[in-house]
Parts: sequence; structure tokens; C-alpha cells
Amino acid sequence: MAPKTARARRLGIALRSHREAAGLTLEAAADEINSTRSTLSRYENAQTLVSPATVRALLTLYGVGAEDVDAAVALAKDARKPGWWVSYSYVLDKRTIDFIALEAEASAIANFEPSVVPGLLQTADYIRAVMRGGPHTLTDEGVEQRVKARLDRQQRLTGPEPPIFDAIIDEGALIRPVGNQAVMATQLDHLLKMIDLPNITVQVIPLVAGYHRGTRGSLHILEFPDPEDPIIASVETVAGQMVLDRPGDLRTCTKIMEHLRSVALSPAASRDQLVRLLKGRQT
Repeated sequence: MAPKTARARRLGIALRSHREAAGLTLEAAADEINSTRSTLSRYENAQTLVSPATVRALLTLYGVGAEDVDAAVALAKDARKPGWWVSYSYVLDKRTIDFIALEAEASAIANFEPSVVPGLLQTADYIRAVMRGGPHTLTDEGVEQRVKARLDRQQRLTGPEPPIFDAIIDEGALIRPVGNQAVMATQLDHLLKMIDLPNITVQVIPLVAGYHRGTRGSLHILEFPDPEDPIIASVETVAGQMVLDRPGDLRTCTKIMEHLRSVALSPAASRDQLVRLLKGRQT
């Protein structure tokens, strides 16, 4: 099953909205193209990639204008192009691949982490230490494959047209040792360098803030450049990354992220705190 990219989601939303505008049920539309209700539902939910020919047949059935049909067919072709993450499909679980595929198209990323430095800001040695302390027993090769995958994800932050990245980190994640003293010192120094980039902001939630709404787990919120693409949220569970796109879930996640920003130090004060923590590691 192909990753559910933003392009595939956009195409699925278009197929559903045009079908509903034409007054056709899933069963009726599927019958017209000699398909099944379940197959058409998977197309609309971006669970299965739809061929350009099927897109043309469906939209013609729905009475969509030629210009919009051509745009949707082009989107279907684009959605089928493999992303760089495909080469890691045998290394990472499907939920992680699905998230990476969405993250790769996001124009803005907000990420809260309660226990570790955000993945997009981790150094290679920090990643290695995280992987070796994870829930799965990995070979050295398995660890290095995951290190490379995460470093590849990070390239967008410094590439052309990088996304806006707002990271909120609980201070506990910056104090908790991951690897040895040198690994943590290098990681803190890396954070200080990354926040000098114009597209990256880091805020620290100090320990004195006490219990807050983010203490239960990590949270991502992704926004996309196309206004037709709704935001999505992702939370970390014991089963892996879980993508949320229901309106109620998105409202809850957005409110939690707003709360976390409100209890965090300002970006300037957060930088000062990172400097203090780094000096503490160097003494």
C-alpha cells in the first residue's frame, strides 16, 4: 500500500466532493466504472493510489469540466511518483513511512517533544543513542539505516524552500542523558546553531511550569501549501506514529499546541536556557 501523501489526500477529497456534487452514492459510481464500493472508498480516503485513467473516468462520469479533469489527472500522475522515503520501506514501519511522506510535503511543521530532542533537530550520535535505547533490538546495520533515514528527513530544513519548523521541547528532554556527556553537549550546540536559521524556532517548557497538557506524549501538526489540503496531526503511541485528520481531533491537537506555546519560554529566553544547559554539560 502506497504512503498517504498530501497529494493523494487532496485527490481523494476531490473525488469524493465531485461524486457527492453529482448526487451519486459510492455504490452507484462504482457500478458505472465496473468497480466496487470498497475500492472507490479506498480511492477517496487515499488508502489506495488511483490510476490517472480511473480519475478521468470518474470525473467524466461526475460531469466535471475538462480543465478540472486534466488538473486531477495530472495530480494522480504526480501522486504516483515515488518519494525518497520509498527506499526505507523495508526498514521503517508503514505508519512511520506514511508520516514521513506527509512531512515531506508540509510547508509548516509544529512539533512538541516531552522526552527527546525533536527528530528533525537530532545529531547523528544522538539518533544512534535513541535507536539503541528504543523498544526494538536492532543490529548495528539496522541502527545505521534508521540514522540515515532521519538525517535524510532533516535535509528539507536546510534545502530550497524549507518548511517553517516550530519546535517546543520540554526541559526534561534536554536534561535527560541520551548517550554520553559529549553526545549531549554536541546535541545542545547543534540546537543553538539550528535556531539561527530563519525558518526554525525553538521554545523550551521549563520544569517549573509543572504538569502541562503535553506531558502525555509527542505531537506534530503539519500544514500544507495548497489551501485544499487540510492540516493533519500526528501523535506518538506505543504502536508507533498515528496520523489524525478528523476535525474534532485536529481541534483538540491545535488547542494543546497553543497551550504548550503559552507555557513555554519565549524563543529568546529559550536560547538563553539552551546556552546555560550547554555550559553545564561542558563544565
